[in-house]
Amino acid sequence: MRLLILGGTHHVGRAAVEAALARGDEVTTVNRGRARPPAPGVDARTADRRTPGALAAALGTDTWDAVLDTWSFEPAVVRESARLLADRARHYGYVSSRSVYTWPFPSGADESAPVVDGDPAGTEPGDYAADKRGGEVAVLESFPDRSLIARAGLILGPYEVVGRLPWWLGRIARGGRVAAPGPRERPLQYVDARDLVGWMLAAGEAGTTGVFNAVSAPGHTTIGALLDACLAATGADAELVWLTPAQVEAAEVSGWTDLPVWVPPTGELAGLHDADTSAARAAGLHCRPVADTVADTWAWLQREGWPEPPSHRAGEIGLSSEQEERLLDVVERRA
Repeated sequence: MRLLILGGTHHVGRAAVEAALARGDEVTTVNRGRARPPAPGVDARTADRRTPGALAAALGTDTWDAVLDTWSFEPAVVRESARLLADRARHYGYVSSRSVYTWPFPSGADESAPVVDGDPAGTEPGDYAADKRGGEVAVLESFPDRSLIARAGLILGPYEVVGRLPWWLGRIARGGRVAAPGPRERPLQYVDARDLVGWMLAAGEAGTTGVFNAVSAPGHTTIGALLDACLAATGADAELVWLTPAQVEAAEVSGWTDLPVWVPPTGELAGLHDADTSAARAAGLHCRPVADTVADTWAWLQREGWPEPPSHRAGEIGLSSEQEERLLDVVERRA
């Protein structure tokens, strides 16, 4: 295909560039040109999409078979892109988020679940969920029957800048007793960025359209398998000390942010690992084994080091040393 990637330097966008080149696609990227040099073979164009007229100038009069857009901020930026490309691209793929669903996520919800309000004309970045929903609406305005909206959940794999899996790999690599949130068989649901973009590119080529929960099947892996894979990848001399959800709560530690990836099996966070993804799987989304995602992420970290977290993200990912001590103390008291 002739493919236009709006972004192309971080995590999903970077994975998309690599996947497209491997497929033999003719790849154009548009970004600010600040993060990293373009990959060899890419037609790299520079524009700040927030600057009036910049994207139109970068696009010129060219046409593409498919567009992949990873924008996560003010929806008006997506609206301008979609309007500019409505008559110049056959298919528009937008990386959205399961965050567009109203909170808390109902267990087992499919794509018909209620969503938050989103204004496609919004010109200021604000609430992430509303921004993503506004981006969805903006795409559907210009590509009502020619778009794929991928509501991704937890996205892991090489180039992950949020730092959830890198945190676990780094902590386990340091060795010693590692507080591990249980139960070991707690199901996890996520998508490797490479599987997400590979599916979206194939969908663009095939003309697949619709709105999809774009993550693995529930129970694709477990927290035990994930952390065992971290042990195997790092070769570390670490001991996983398993805690029950009640012990985690007793130590006043939360899931998702303090304990990345994991959430307790009950409560308002539980639905983060329990979406109905049958539509995406029927449309061809395939997720590789967790051991491959973990090993490849560790190899990337060894090559390039730990990434700087996004400047717009508030707070840190992962346990502080004091929090981990509290967790281990709870285990000792119960022993």
